[in-house]
Amino acid sequence: MAVSAFVLIQTEVGKAASVAEQVGAIDGVVSAEDVTGPYDVIVRAEAGSMDELGKMVVSKVQLIDGITRTLTCPVVNL
Repeated sequence: MAVSAFVLIQTEVGKAASVAEQVGAIDGVVSAEDVTGPYDVIVRAEAGSMDELGKMVVSKVQLIDGITRTLTCPVVNL
């Protein structure tokens, strides 16, 4: 069973569109959208396990130029 999460991203001023485009190209990212509010980009991601999801965020997402902070919110099925 795949693990899904929303990754909320804050970016440097003027970098949201570029960040969303780059994040959207990462394997496992289902969607990456520019938004307004306290976060600049919201990403829907899937991975085979929580470990894989964490590795994706740390080794791929967080290394993109212009990202200042991420918050990963795993989806739970209640």
